[in-house]
Amino acid sequence: MPIKTCRSALLLLLSLSSTAALADEGQWLPNQMPQLKSELKRVGIEVPAKQLADLTAAPMNAVVGLGYCTASFVSPKGLVLTNHHCAYGAIQYNSRSGRDYMTDGFLARRLQDELSAGPQERLYITEALTDVSEQVKAGTAELDDGYQRHQLLEQNQKALIKACEADPNYRCSVRSYHGGLEYYLLKQLIIRDVRLVYAPPESVGAFGGDIDNFEYPRHSGDFTFLRAYVAPDGSPAAYSEDNVPYQPAGYLPIARNGVRAGDGILVAGYPGRTSRHQLQMEMAFAADWLYPTQAGRYQARIDAIESQTDDAVRIAYAATRTGYANRMKKLHGLLDGFRKTDIEGIKRLREAALDEYLAAQGQHALLASLQAKLVEQQRQYQQTFYLNNAQSGALLSVANQLYRWAKEQEKPDAEREPGFQERDRKLFQARMARLDQRFMPSMDRQLWQMDIDAYLAQSQRDEVLDGQLARLNLDNVYRKTELGSQAQRLAWMDRPAADFETSKDPLLAMAVALYPGNEQRRKASKTLQGELTALRPALMAAMLEWYAEQGRPIYPDANGTLRISYGTVDGYQAADALYKQPFTRVEGILEKHTGQAPFNAPPEVLQAIRGQSYGELAQHNLNPKRAWYCWVWPCAQAKGPTFDSVPVNFLSSADTTGGNSGSPVLNGEGQLVGLNFDSTYESITKDWYFNPRITRAIHVDIRFVLWMLSEVDNAEELLNELTLK
Repeated sequence: MPIKTCRSALLLLLSLSSTAALADEGQWLPNQMPQLKSELKRVGIEVPAKQLADLTAAPMNAVVGLGYCTASFVSPKGLVLTNHHCAYGAIQYNSRSGRDYMTDGFLARRLQDELSAGPQERLYITEALTDVSEQVKAGTAELDDGYQRHQLLEQNQKALIKACEADPNYRCSVRSYHGGLEYYLLKQLIIRDVRLVYAPPESVGAFGGDIDNFEYPRHSGDFTFLRAYVAPDGSPAAYSEDNVPYQPAGYLPIARNGVRAGDGILVAGYPGRTSRHQLQMEMAFAADWLYPTQAGRYQARIDAIESQTDDAVRIAYAATRTGYANRMKKLHGLLDGFRKTDIEGIKRLREAALDEYLAAQGQHALLASLQAKLVEQQRQYQQTFYLNNAQSGALLSVANQLYRWAKEQEKPDAEREPGFQERDRKLFQARMARLDQRFMPSMDRQLWQMDIDAYLAQSQRDEVLDGQLARLNLDNVYRKTELGSQAQRLAWMDRPAADFETSKDPLLAMAVALYPGNEQRRKASKTLQGELTALRPALMAAMLEWYAEQGRPIYPDANGTLRISYGTVDGYQAADALYKQPFTRVEGILEKHTGQAPFNAPPEVLQAIRGQSYGELAQHNLNPKRAWYCWVWPCAQAKGPTFDSVPVNFLSSADTTGGNSGSPVLNGEGQLVGLNFDSTYESITKDWYFNPRITRAIHVDIRFVLWMLSEVDNAEELLNELTLK
């Protein structure tokens, strides 16, 4: 690209970054908050930035992780608020034919009526996030071999984790930031006894279902209450009737009057993965092959599950089907977004300008070297995609894990693979036990056969797997294997590898045969990852220096660790002449109600709306409080009609992604005003690029939660436990 063009690109990027500085972009580490004091002040956040950086102080000491979603403490007795879809597994775990809490909802009016959320459910309370970059990377600079580099990085991380977990009540992990440029040690207290307290019916918690997923206006009561329990002495413990409610260090007070349009808000949680710092070629691979391929598989599996009429199968695969549907719609949204916004072109311009900067620094070959290695990584992923899926049968997956567990036990604990060390035993056992709740042989057989057929229809084949599949009789395998028994699965955890190698169980024998090839592919993957950990951090270091010259603080891509986003309550221009208001009203539930799922609101909800039983929660004016806000909210409307209803959902410009589900939404004073649960369809591409004009997160309004408790379900016990401001 000519120098003049590159300079133009750089000017464009600088202009974009200036806009972004006023656009609420960023999933920031708590310790970065002091750098953002002026931005927090701009949107109206009154909680001091220094306080937000302190994980032991309010409000951050009330934010907890579920391992896949976020939640928050809302009472001194360990009461936890999260999304209905985040607690769906716990609701499903307790549902049976004739006792369907997914359909009917659940409310425990006494502590002794609260139900175990299941043996695998955990709450993770982050107590420290420590920079350990030097310790992790120690000794790796002189290593050229990718596999050796990967193994040393892993070894250094395991040593840090072992020291951190001297107290068995803590779970520690080392997370990579900026592609391996930095590493942080995450220390979390584990709560092992989690119980279901209150879940609205699915017709409230998932009102609108897949049709409304990622859409707006929205009317979903996506919330559920859980509770954390500990042993009588206050220490974390597995489920026991003797356990007592946990007393958290902090909990969130609730703003009874919620928020208005234009109010500043914070979202604190555990966003999963974003790709904003990845290269244009990585996005092209996702758009051209990865996302379409994944979406096709999800759709086929959804169709298979929905074709089942057995009630037991429906309950067992409800959470699985919901997860597939959510991921599939997100993939389609990403593909649609790529077609509507030239994100690939934006990334190409950025990389051209970055390449010019690198050349000026004498690092011209850096970008090309990384790109060459990424081509190799993409080829490797394509080669293993169908091969791995052909081993997707639930019981074969169990057999593969159990044999690998046995092989790893032959090594000293420090040399075992992550996930197969002694520290992982309880979680491994819980995973083996929980399979019973999400498995039916007839359904699993059908899903597995679909993946086998897809594998056999393409050219990237494995001779050993082909031989195993040729001998596999799926009609008999579920009858002959003993892995359908939870007791047997747990018993095999204590058996040596030699017992697997002489077993006549068809799936254990298959796992033994497939192990060498799987190990070879894992080693190849590690080798490539080790090579990338030398190249990508170097590029990210140069990129951060480039951004610093532009005066831009930079947040790392999301990686499942605690982050803080900020923004304002705000609608958006979705299309020509289509402005979407920031709040929805309970009357919208009446308008959408058809009596058929997913628009089948419960009679009690409909009755309360028709009778306008709003109590003190009716909001008369949710228009902006600040005069300057008229530039995004029509000033005529700012003077206009009153709201006169209970808000259900609202929009904000906060930067969120998957994993932020259940994240508390806080007002400027640090009080709870809602729960994050989704994004608008136009926003889905924010995983790759944050467009301030259309990126909006969708939240459950806390006033709707209070309305359900007070006016619909009369849950006075829960209301009395909350602190209302």
